[in-house]
This record gives sequence, C-alpha cells and structure tokens, in this order.
Amino acid sequence: MSATAPTEWTVTDMGDLTGRVAVITGASAGIGCATAAALAGNGATVVLACRDVVKGQAAVARIAQEGVDRESLSVVALDLTSPASVQAASTQILSSTSRVDLLVNNAGVMAIPFALSADGVEVTFATNHLGHFALTGRLLPRMLATPSSRVITISSNAHRRARPRWDLEAMWGEYDSGAAYDHSKLANLLFAFELHRRLRAAGSSTVSVAAHPGNARTGLWRTSSWPERALVGSRLRRLTGMLVQSPQDGALPTLRAATDPRVGGGEYFGPGGRFGFTGAPVLVQASDAAHDATAQRRLWERSEQLSGVTYEL
Repeated sequence: MSATAPTEWTVTDMGDLTGRVAVITGASAGIGCATAAALAGNGATVVLACRDVVKGQAAVARIAQEGVDRESLSVVALDLTSPASVQAASTQILSSTSRVDLLVNNAGVMAIPFALSADGVEVTFATNHLGHFALTGRLLPRMLATPSSRVITISSNAHRRARPRWDLEAMWGEYDSGAAYDHSKLANLLFAFELHRRLRAAGSSTVSVAAHPGNARTGLWRTSSWPERALVGSRLRRLTGMLVQSPQDGALPTLRAATDPRVGGGEYFGPGGRFGFTGAPVLVQASDAAHDATAQRRLWERSEQLSGVTYEL
C-alpha cells in the first residue's frame, strides 16, 4: 500500500460503486448487513447470501428503508456447511449476474457445541472456512473475467491464538469450541494469503484481501459466556466504548479492503485502536503462523480434498 494512504478512512471514501456487483455471505445481520447496506448505499448491486432467507429478506427491507433501491438487493439461500447448498447458491448467483466484482466471505459461527456437517466436517471449520473455500472456487471464473475484482475474507484477532494443524478428526475428541473458532480464523488467513499468491502467479487482476472487525456488537456473541455477552452488550456501552464498537464501525475494515483503490493483494485490514479492538481501519499484521507458506499450501490441498472443489487458475 502507498505510504500516502489515508489513516482515518471512512465510508465517505468509498466512492461511486454503480455497476459493481457484490456477494456477501452472512449478510442478514451484524457486520454482513452493515457491509451490504454501505455497498448498496454507494450504488453497488448486492447479493445477500444467507442461511435463513426470511432473515435475509428482512435485512433487505431494512436496507431499503435507508433509501437504497430495492431492485439492487437480492437474497440467495446459502448454507456453508452443505456442499449442495454452496453449489446451488453459486449457480444461482452466476445465472443472475454477468459479473462479480466483490466476494465478501463474512459469515461465521463462534462458541457452538460440537457437531458435524452432512459430509462429516466439524461445523465451525465447515462454516467459517471450508464453505467459503468452495464458494470462492465456484465463483472465481466469473471474478477472473471481471477486471480488478476482489475476494475479501474476514478473519479475527482470535487467529493469533491458533497454530496450523491437520489432524482435524483428532480435534473432535478434545473438542474446545473456542479453539475450534481460533483455528478456523487462522484458516481464513492462510486461505486468503495462498489465494493471493496463486492469483499473482497467474497474472490475474483479481486480488485476495483479508480483514477483521475487531470487537463489534453482533449476534456472533450470542453463544458466548454471559460475562462476554454482558461486556459487548449495549447496556455497558459507556464503559466498554474503547473495547467494543458498532456493527457499522466493525464493517469499516471490510469496506476499505473492498473499495479503497490503494489496496493490494495479500493485505490485511483491521481497526487501528488499542489492541485492534476498535478504531478506524488500517493496514495490520497477521501472526507469523498465518504467513507460513507450507501451512498455506497444506490447508489448500486439504480444503480441495474435503470440498471436492479445485480452482481454475
């Protein structure tokens, strides 16, 4: 990124997005909905890819009430734990759009009980990483044909607590929902950086960028412990304002990664405040583990095996 890039980036810096098409997973609430509202508010056509279509339609109604053209918003059913759903959603997206400028891999789960997807993958890993890997691979040919398109993958500060591991089945016997989340967020970055490397090697104008929201008041916390829910709740907002921000502010790193013309592939954006919890979106550093080239390649190969999706690069 250029050294002259602005440090106090806001939504006013997004520019006109008329003619661009964005696909956002998990867009029915929280940061995904805030991202959809901001992109559509600046002229983009936005596809909200949601597990719950009814909630997705409610999100569309809320966004339209802000003055956004209802015709620029659509909802696609997407269950990231289901390969069949990922395939159906990508087919629907490709049949309804002539281009895909932005793919925001935003959907996620946290602190949930152990469960396996229909094809036998632990649900946190399947939702946060593997489903996005498959969806990106299915949409990538259209993105490669769209000049300067971007894949934005959402990670978390939690990735710093994880180390790469490939014995996924062994994790089931010692299952810890927090560790599963941390591992999935590291996987998000390993994927984003490896995708960047492959796109660059292919000479493509499509770029892969990563972002994290810091701490934001969203439904992601609903399965956390009650002290954590209390800390991020609105009742303690005056006390926790330095540590927790709104979904709209949490969406800013994603929006900058998606729209700032200075952004380059392989970069990572997050809040610039204390501990990376809140603040204006800035270029940040991922952990050393996230930059492990061997781990990036191994995750890619494992993801191809588990998802059955290979990339046309």
